[in-house]
Formats: sequence, C-alpha cells, structure tokens
Amino acid sequence: MTLEQEKSVITTSNTTPGGSRESWLEAAITCQMPNKGTLWYKGYSKDRKGLNLATQKGKRDEVVITVQKERGAGDKWWFNQQEEQVEIVLTLHSPADAIIGHYSANYIVIWMVPDVHTKAQQICVFTDVDVRSHENNLAHRTREIDRERLIVRRGQPFSITLQCSGPLPAKHYLELKLRLGKKDEVVITVQNERGAGDKWWFNQQEAQGEIVLTLHSPADAIIGHYHLAVLLLSHDRHTVERIDKVTFHMLFNPWCKDDVVYLPDESLLQEYIMNEDGVIYQGAWDYIRSIPWNYGQFEDFVMDICFEVLDNSNNALKNSVMDMEHRFDPVYVSRIIAAMVNANGDRGVLAGRWSEPYADGVPPYHWTGSVKILRQWSKAGFRAVKYGQCWVFAAVACTVMRCLGIPSRVITNFDSAHDVDGNLSMDIMLNDRLEPAETKDSKWNFHCWIESWMKRDDLSKGCDGWQVLDPTPQERSEGEFRCGPCPVTAIKEGKLDLKYDAPFVFAEVNADIVYWVVQRDGQRRKIKEDQKSVGKNISTKSPYGNYREDVTSHYKYPEGSREEREVYGKAGHRVTGAVEENTEPGKLQLSIKHAKPVFGTDFDVIVEVKNTGSKEAHAQLTMVATAVTYNSIHRGECQRESINVTVQAHKVHKQVLRLHYDHYVKCVSEHHVIRVKALLDVLGENEPIMNVVNIPLSKPELLVEVPGMAVLWEKVTAHVSFTNPLPVPLKGGVFTVEGAGLLPATEIPVIGDVAPGQKVSVKFSFSPMRAGVRKLMVDFDSDRLKDVKGVGTV
Repeated sequence: MTLEQEKSVITTSNTTPGGSRESWLEAAITCQMPNKGTLWYKGYSKDRKGLNLATQKGKRDEVVITVQKERGAGDKWWFNQQEEQVEIVLTLHSPADAIIGHYSANYIVIWMVPDVHTKAQQICVFTDVDVRSHENNLAHRTREIDRERLIVRRGQPFSITLQCSGPLPAKHYLELKLRLGKKDEVVITVQNERGAGDKWWFNQQEAQGEIVLTLHSPADAIIGHYHLAVLLLSHDRHTVERIDKVTFHMLFNPWCKDDVVYLPDESLLQEYIMNEDGVIYQGAWDYIRSIPWNYGQFEDFVMDICFEVLDNSNNALKNSVMDMEHRFDPVYVSRIIAAMVNANGDRGVLAGRWSEPYADGVPPYHWTGSVKILRQWSKAGFRAVKYGQCWVFAAVACTVMRCLGIPSRVITNFDSAHDVDGNLSMDIMLNDRLEPAETKDSKWNFHCWIESWMKRDDLSKGCDGWQVLDPTPQERSEGEFRCGPCPVTAIKEGKLDLKYDAPFVFAEVNADIVYWVVQRDGQRRKIKEDQKSVGKNISTKSPYGNYREDVTSHYKYPEGSREEREVYGKAGHRVTGAVEENTEPGKLQLSIKHAKPVFGTDFDVIVEVKNTGSKEAHAQLTMVATAVTYNSIHRGECQRESINVTVQAHKVHKQVLRLHYDHYVKCVSEHHVIRVKALLDVLGENEPIMNVVNIPLSKPELLVEVPGMAVLWEKVTAHVSFTNPLPVPLKGGVFTVEGAGLLPATEIPVIGDVAPGQKVSVKFSFSPMRAGVRKLMVDFDSDRLKDVKGVGTV
C-alpha cells in the first residue's frame, strides 16, 4: 500500500496526552517505509504549530522509534515539515543503518506540541492600545487642540501602552513602522535602540500585562498625520501579531532646542503659539487704529484643515512623495502656506478683491476671525472663500502657522510701497488735474504680512530669527503668488541677494516715491521726490498686552543715519545728502493739517503755505480731496479748490478746505480714507511744491460687556451696544459675534432701523467651551456704516 493511497485515513483522537484535545491528532497507517518518503496530513488543529511523530515496528512492538523533529546524528530518524495552505507536508529521513523489515505500524501518532509561536499567540495577544492622549497632549502643549486624539510635537518623546494577555515570549521582539500620507508616501521603521539624533527610535517596558512603548522622534521629523503599526516578530521575522490602528499628528516644536523653530522665551511662545486672540493694526501712520482678531488655531477641525491646506498645494498634487518628504522644513512649509492662503493659481483658501462690490461673497472688513474662513473652504471642497484683503490673508496665514507650531505674528507696515519693476523707486503718475494716471507702482496706507520664527540653515550666518512671509497675492515667487520667507535682518542690512524675495520686501519699507505730472502733450514733469515716507511705524501686537509694539528698527536704521546710507548703497539704492526740501531762502513750504474726523461729520482740512524767504511770494494753490481705498485705488473726487495766494516774507498763509459728509459719503470706500493733495505752483520757480496726506475717518466703537463670572459649560449673557453717529438712519444692521473657546461666528440681526443718534443694544447667551481668559469679538455692519468693531473679555 503506497503512502499516497493511505493519506486519507487520518482521524482525530479522543484523548489528550498532555494538552487540550485540539492540541494533537492521530493517524492510523500501515505502509512500507522508504529511505525517504512523505506523509501527508490533511486539516488543521486550531492551535497547531509544531508536530512530533512516533512509529512502531514488530508484531509485539519489539521496536518503538520516536522520529526526531530536527536533524541530529546520522543514525537517527528525523523529519521536517512544510505548510502549504491547508496541508502539512512531512518529509521523513531514515538513517542508513535503519532496520530492514516490514514496518507494520499500527499507528503513527502525530500530536501537537505548541512551540514558541503557539505560546506567543496563547499568552501575548495584544488586546488593546492606549495612546495616552491626555498626558501626552498635556506634555506636548496640544491639549487645547484635542484631548482625545494624540497630537505631539517633534523632538519630544511620547508613550503609548499596549494591553497584552501575557508577557512577550522568549526570542520575540517588537517592530514599529510609521506611515505618512494618503498613499503611504513615506514609510519609516522605528529603531529599537537609540542611534543617531536624526532617527526615530523607541524603548519598551513591560509590567503587569502591559507594554509601555516610548517613541522618540527626531527634531527634524516630518510633520503630518502618522499611522503607527506595532508588530510582534519571531526570531526568524515571522509576524505573529500586529496592531495598526494607532494614529497621531505631529507638529513643529518651538520648545525643543534642536528644532529649527526653537524660540527660547516662554513669554513669546505663549503669545506667538498659544494665544488665539490678537490685534491687527490699520489706519494711517499718524492715526493708527486696531481691530481684534480671533486666530482660533486650536478650535475644532482647524488643525485638520491646516493639513488639508498642505495636501492641496500645487506641489502636493504634482508630486506627493517629494512634497511629503520636504515637510520637515519650515522654510518649505511656510512657502506652501504663503501660496495656499491666496487662491491665485491654486486651490487656495481666499480670493482677493480690493474694492466693492462684494455681493457674491463676504466683504473683507466683515471677517473677525480665521476659523469660519478655513471651515468654509474645507466644507466647500477646497473652493476659494470670497473675499480677503491683506490683513485677512495675513491673519489666516498666522492661524495656520501657529497651529502647525511655527511662532508667528501679524505685522503692519504703514505707507507701504508696492514696487513692481524692482528699481526701489515708486513712480506715481498724475494728470494735470492731479488725478491718478495709469501706473503699476502704488503706495498703500498700510500693508499686513506675517513674521515667522525659524533658523535658516539654507542661508549664511546671521539670517536666523524672524522671517517675512506674505500671502497677499502681489507678485510671483518661483511661479506662485507668494513672498518669503525673507530674513528681517537681511532687509535691515540690505542683503538683497538672499532668498526669498528680499528686493521686494526691501522696497516695501525703503523705496523712494517720485510724483510725476503727465501733461497733455505726453511730457512728464517731476513735481515731488520723497525719500522718507515709506515704511513708517511698522507695528505688531506686544506679547505682554493688547498694545502696539513698534518694530521699525528691526527693518531699517534711523532715517539719515550713516548706517542707513551704507545699507542703501549696498542695496543699489541711490544715496543722497540729508538736505531738507524747500528750506532754502526764498522757498515756500507746504503742509496739510487736520484733526481726527469722525465718519458722518463735516470737517476742515487746513493747508498752510509758509514763506521762509525774505521776499514776498506769489503762487497758485490747488487742493483736491479724493476718496481712496487703503491700497490707493481711486474712488472719486470729494472736493476741489484752486486759488491764487500771496505770502509775505516770514509769514504763513492758511487755507481751509471744508469737507461735507453729504459730499464725501457718495464716493468714500469701505476703508473710510480721504486723500488730500495740495499743489503749489510758485511764480518764477521751475518745480512746483506738492504735499499729500491720507485722512482716515474714525468710526464708533462697540461696547461689549459680559457681566459676572463665566463658568465652563454654563450659560452666560453678553450685552453689545453703540450709538449711530451718522445724520441718517442705518438699515439692515447685523452684529456678528465669535470667540475662540466661546462660540462660533454667529449673526444677530437688528430689528428695524437705527435712527441718527439712537443707541442700539442686543444681548445674547453662550456657554464657554474651554477654560481660560477668552476674547469675545463683535462686528457691526449696515447699509451706511460698516466695519464697526468691539471686543470684550470673558
């Protein structure tokens, strides 16, 4: 009888020698044993992992042979096994001096002896995993983002706990693998011992049915959403057990001294990473006003949306592997964010518009925070939110950068130049009526960007620290609408060959302004050159309170100083002497003075002509008041006067230009800025004298009150009120309220019209969701009065 014929006779036994019933099987077989043959076993026992064989010979079992499981001395029977699907192939090896004869084995016993594989399954099955998010997130300062999901910062260890049914078996070990990206663009094997500082590694500790794994990430680890797989491997790398349901997010770590975004001052980190409330400065250099802003970087879903911003960049869509591999670098990440916050040429967050109408979107002045913008973009399938202007772009970028762990702050540059051709000179063209002619260069009343803190290993020494990053779409940088990061120190020192976009930023704070009158025959006449007005009162919120910090000295040396002239020369800027204009004998000086007018009132502008010479002077004075946007878009003429004046020697002539609400309201922009130009043509002089001022019209502030003590998750009532300052009623009034940790952006309509001088009040209730000092932001808009802000402390 052949072996093949007998292989189907295998049955299970009813007894259990030394183990559970499923742990062994018995096969009855009679065969002629060859020198080398095979025995087939059909079917699996539940716990089968290894096999032992026993054979019998002789009528009375005169000889009993136990076949060894592994090769030993040449005079012993032995076998090896091979598993194939539901079969085990046993190969028997007889010694060369085996007894000849009829092996009439009454049975061959095949029973299960659990080897270490079986033991591992029986006593070391992973039953659960605890990512310990509460303690990890607290240690990593991410608890404000989420208390349930694991969110950690790179360069800082964190621990997870595996719940097990028993200890790890001998000769078995754990292996950890990390995957990044939707398509596993990056796969990392975590070392099980400490190696070089740029590698992931882990250590483990076993105690009472638990294994505590402590993971150590390098300080330059890729930021993103990680999937962690824990594998239990045998000595021959056979996977015995696997858990791959562990996920976590990793952020930059400005508290880690080895991270390139490390900032050693805790008070600065509390402001530039942890503070969700801010102040943004607007207005004019000589009339600076502030608006509150809710950055909300720790609000629900904001972190996930920040990673969506990265995932939808042109780089990520074009080459996801390359993009993912570069997300360790804050320079790379910040350039992606600068491009993605605006929607020019990509799936960016915000579409820009710099003048009305805004009917198909939200007016830029209406926003009070970043959270609603980011959520709307994500919910709409990454379609651009309408609309933003520079402070909105900057604030959203600040939210994303702080959320990802890069210290950031919003900067406002007053009298900011937009130099298109890069010649460090702004050429402003006017026609013979002093109206703007077509020109590419422009000077903005103010312009906002952000500064982000990082080490610049890609640049020469001295370029670390604050970097200018501008997401407002002005000019292209390497094919994308973005600017920076550019070291602030490079701007101050005139190092314009350093990346990125140093010449453009340098011009924003240093460019000359040259005014030209384009005459009807096409000839250009230079009427004014201004080397000092660009880049004034560069401002940001102080980390120590809600007041302005002037950082102009970070960008430029004092006007007229030796260092300033050296920098100008280094930058290729024309260097001139520090001679004051119009101070020579016989010359006239022209100045424009005004109070701080309130929108809705009539007000006076006083133009003074001072004769510092010893002779009487005759001139023609032209005064023009126009409405402009904050970035110098002309909206219409409000008032114009032209008179002949005679100024006695050493005397001053004052001319009053009265501006009426009924006149300027017809053309004033939502930014409420009036630009007054005065031109003095002096008889007998070749060049006229010109002066220009921007007059912001102030608006009332909202009074926001939250009486009593606010308690977490308990209802609190807030009161908001203001008085209509206009001589006309307000229609369609709407309050918008929001606050990080308090409530999402919510609109509260005003019932009926608000008459001139009438006080309007609303009250609303909310329940604080997160502890700590919180800011409640309020905005009011109506048909005739918009962008009225207020803030209250909860």
